[in-house]
Amino acid sequence: MKNINFTFSLLFVLMFFGSAHSSFSQTNNGKEAPILLIVDQMPSFKGGEVALYKFLANNIKYPKAAIKDSISGTVIISFIVEQDGKVTNVKIVKGIGGGCDEEAIRVVNIMPAWDPGKQKGKTVRVQFNLPIKFSLT
Repeated sequence: MKNINFTFSLLFVLMFFGSAHSSFSQTNNGKEAPILLIVDQMPSFKGGEVALYKFLANNIKYPKAAIKDSISGTVIISFIVEQDGKVTNVKIVKGIGGGCDEEAIRVVNIMPAWDPGKQKGKTVRVQFNLPIKFSLT
């Protein structure tokens, strides 16, 4: 059997994501809170990058179809870190197939709440992109 090695590349790539979005949270005045791309304090996984790497390594299972077909590469996932830190609206920005896309979505959907982003001292919704590299060795 092939030796499987997961390499997780953590690049905080930001890309435009329109403000008209199916998910929304309410502010005190009942208006939809905007989704921001760049803020004073970006959201962070509780425990930092090391904790994020550990979470991914402990939870991602290399899909059998990807192993069988020798599929490797980087899946880029986009999601919103809400004002309460919950991860919502998980979507594929770039996929590689073989079940890797679905596995990346599954794991991001089970992430614990993050420390939310802040703008001018207030918590805000932030769009976040996370590359996850699948590598067979």
